[in-house]
Amino acid sequence: MAKAAREGQPRSSVWLEGKVHRRRGGGQPSGLDRARITGATVRLLDADGLAKFSMRRLAGELNVTAMSVYWYVDTKDDLLELALDEVMGGMRLPDPDGGEDWRDQVRALAREYRTLLVRHPWVSALVGVFLNIGPNSLAFSRVVQRVVRRTGLPAKRMTSTISAVFQFVYGYGTLEGHLASRAAAGGMSVDEYFQQALDTVTAAPQAADVLRESREIMEARGGDTVAEMLERDFEFALELLIAGIEAMVARERGTPSD
Repeated sequence: MAKAAREGQPRSSVWLEGKVHRRRGGGQPSGLDRARITGATVRLLDADGLAKFSMRRLAGELNVTAMSVYWYVDTKDDLLELALDEVMGGMRLPDPDGGEDWRDQVRALAREYRTLLVRHPWVSALVGVFLNIGPNSLAFSRVVQRVVRRTGLPAKRMTSTISAVFQFVYGYGTLEGHLASRAAAGGMSVDEYFQQALDTVTAAPQAADVLRESREIMEARGGDTVAEMLERDFEFALELLIAGIEAMVARERGTPSD
């Protein structure tokens, strides 16, 4: 029972337990440091995905023993948390005090987050697992909060607004990343994979009516490639959200929206 209770507790963090700068005793493995280990972890996760990642595969990539890696990190989870924060630092964040319109800054943040999720499909599986309190994750959260404050919405609406925008981006980017991963696993381009999936669905009688309506919608949307279609959908959905924020600002102020 005690073990079950411990397993049910929230996962701690490498950033809380003083592990991030700690090294084990003994001699330092030649040519190895935490930055190199984290970089190799990101490369393996990008190439093979989260399910295939292991400390043994990482050690092989670094041409060292697994024990050499454990000299720098206590657990695989600690390393995954470090890798997650590492890629979060790859986003270009706007300056909330730079005078740029908040709408453009929301667009910039949403696009950067989407790009991150598509470029690193394993990220979406980890952001809900860890506490996300590494320096790069906190920098992103801080900028998001400060930009959304500039919309003119009251503080009580901040979390709802952030959720509306960035949970949308999370879902969109996650599905887009899955699509790219499935295509790559099959040795196909995204367009080839999409066409194969469409052909498969066409053969299912129970999907005929829905597919016919879907074709009409997709043709009206336009776009010669899957990438173009995804881009158009994302941008229009993002504009809907921004327009919704503007409408809610007007409602909170008691003034009619345009």
